[in-house]
Amino acid sequence: MVFVFGVNFPEQTLVKRALETFYGIGPKASQGIMARFHIFPWAKVGTLKNAQVLDLTAELSDMKIENDLRREVQENIRRLKDMGTYRGRRHAMGLPVRGQRTRNQITTARKLNRIERGGTGRVQM
Repeated sequence: MVFVFGVNFPEQTLVKRALETFYGIGPKASQGIMARFHIFPWAKVGTLKNAQVLDLTAELSDMKIENDLRREVQENIRRLKDMGTYRGRRHAMGLPVRGQRTRNQITTARKLNRIERGGTGRVQM
């Protein structure tokens, strides 16, 4: 088991896949990090040297990932709701925000938009 940024990874895991398990790191970011530290694209976590593991951990600690990024996204959504923008209202109602159609898929939006009211514990629409 290799310990990278507070997470244990099995030695057979690809470095690219291990990096992408962190919230906020996608394929492009993981490729960039691996290129910066000269790690082969098909390298496994078990083949990394201790210096490379320490470099990866240092790089990840400098980035805004996991809880910090989640908190920032929630603050941005809260800011949109407080300003009363169109996107904020769509977030508040649980409807698609980025222009998707609701003509045919409204039943899914209704399922996701249920609000629990009162102390009865029943879910109402």
